[in-house]
Amino acid sequence: MMDIHRCFRCGYCKFPDDFSKYNCPPYARFRFESFSPGGRLWLTRAFLNGEVDFSKHLSEIIFSCTACKNCAENCRMGFKDEIVDWIVSARREILERGLAPPFVRDFLENIRKYGNPWGLPRKQRADWLRAKKYDGDDYLLFLGCECSYEDRGRSMAKNFVEILERAGVSFGILGENECCDGNEVFMLGELGLFQELAERNKKTMSELGVQKVIAISPHAYNAIKSYEGFEVFHYSQILRDLIQSGKIKPGELRKTVTYHDPCFLGRYNGIYEEPREVLNSVPGLRLVEMERNRKNSFCCGGGSGNFVFDLLRGSYSPARERVREAAETGAEIIAVACPACKAMLDDAAKDEGLKDRVAVMDLSEIILRCGIS
Repeated sequence: MMDIHRCFRCGYCKFPDDFSKYNCPPYARFRFESFSPGGRLWLTRAFLNGEVDFSKHLSEIIFSCTACKNCAENCRMGFKDEIVDWIVSARREILERGLAPPFVRDFLENIRKYGNPWGLPRKQRADWLRAKKYDGDDYLLFLGCECSYEDRGRSMAKNFVEILERAGVSFGILGENECCDGNEVFMLGELGLFQELAERNKKTMSELGVQKVIAISPHAYNAIKSYEGFEVFHYSQILRDLIQSGKIKPGELRKTVTYHDPCFLGRYNGIYEEPREVLNSVPGLRLVEMERNRKNSFCCGGGSGNFVFDLLRGSYSPARERVREAAETGAEIIAVACPACKAMLDDAAKDEGLKDRVAVMDLSEIILRCGIS
């Protein structure tokens, strides 16, 4: 609790490093200090001290944080790397007190019972994907919940699987034996359930002799990196390596493209250049940057489970603001490397009436669109 008091609400956490725009998703959406990292921490401290009662509004403030880590990137204090941990710890305390709001309770209960946040049957996890089960292959392809159940994520998985097969890469999947990676569970404060999920996946993978894992979702990539004993790659790294080795050769695509950096790929794991190298390998493609990019990228608003319960929805949602920013570059395509980002931005493009001007496409889809040899 004393650690939280060290934040004195200077406000750097609300901005990118050039102070050009508000870069904290909940603050940019609501413009109330209570939704900034500093305001959220002070309210959390007041709640833990018994100075304010828990309420529906307080729960929305605490759980609206997408854990995008912009605050940690731009905080000027020595405790900057602890800020997200404080928010996660506050959520853990709320859960332990039995005060979980319904949208968080349902999200976690669905994962506990069904292994996914939508409460869909386990057998649907990969019965739609024509890919063989892992059997001593070079790589295990870990799909994650978004690529297993959500249509835009499934499309990403199909595209990437097609490229792997055409490149002759030896890989397999877990099918219905895969369970949620647990990244959002951890960010929502349910450490016990996260450990249970991690141990289940680790046991399954270890018994199969898995050594190398490819994750399509940056959220899954971030979680699996904490599982000991496996070498983990994001699919953008594999695509880059396949192109550089000559195993796939992209054809020409004369389009202007802008790339959206996912938080759990960029700020959490420092993977900024590999997706851009994939795009720059396409003859004729012109890559333009949004005003906010790389470590200053603006979150789509989908982290910490918000891609399911979306507390930041509305005309001024982060996803809609991000799509408007992308359109301002003149790009015809928003390239993404995350299934949660793809769903959030695709919906935002529809809501903004921009679907005819700018398409939201993942890296594999772009490579297949231009043709490969």
